[in-house]
Amino acid sequence: MHSEGTVFVVDDDESVLDSLVVLLTSAGLKVIPYGSGLTFLRAYDPAIRGCLVLDIQMPDMNGLELQEKLTEKQATMPIIMITGHGDIKMAVKALKRGAFDFIEKPFTDDVIINCIYNALEFHEKARNKNENVIKINELVAQLTMREREVFIHLIRGDLNKVIAAKLEISTRTVEIHRAHIMEKLQVRSLSHLVKMAILAGLE
Repeated sequence: MHSEGTVFVVDDDESVLDSLVVLLTSAGLKVIPYGSGLTFLRAYDPAIRGCLVLDIQMPDMNGLELQEKLTEKQATMPIIMITGHGDIKMAVKALKRGAFDFIEKPFTDDVIINCIYNALEFHEKARNKNENVIKINELVAQLTMREREVFIHLIRGDLNKVIAAKLEISTRTVEIHRAHIMEKLQVRSLSHLVKMAILAGLE
């Protein structure tokens, strides 16, 4: 199972907080507890990988309010809401706002641990994808204006001779631009080029 990342647990009930810390630590997870949404918000660092286990009903700032504050900060950390029987409507609202999942009390150890592992894996993949997109955009930024035009036609599936006709240049010139594009974007095949474009939303 994937255990990389920190699990932040926010709950105003000290006994629940302590039991979750013991459980998750025994499962090999790094856990940092907070007794309120405000204290978590003050300490929040977007650079830290992990997930947030959040009680939906708390004084001062409830789970939905904390979720909203994190959204304002453009936080990407997956949020798992812990809900009581009467909080289902709130939990559904949290899901619609982008929460990863919600778990009803009382829950078993396996349910919470599996949900956390899934959230950590999701966050890791999302961060890796975002880092790849940034790298691709940096590489694409190196292209000249003409190379960018050829690049757009290539990822659309246009043949060299079609690109040449559309841009009113020779096929040989297209081939030269294509070679430069492949070199600058560090790819060896057209299929890899297209996959990069799709990943970065450039298609």
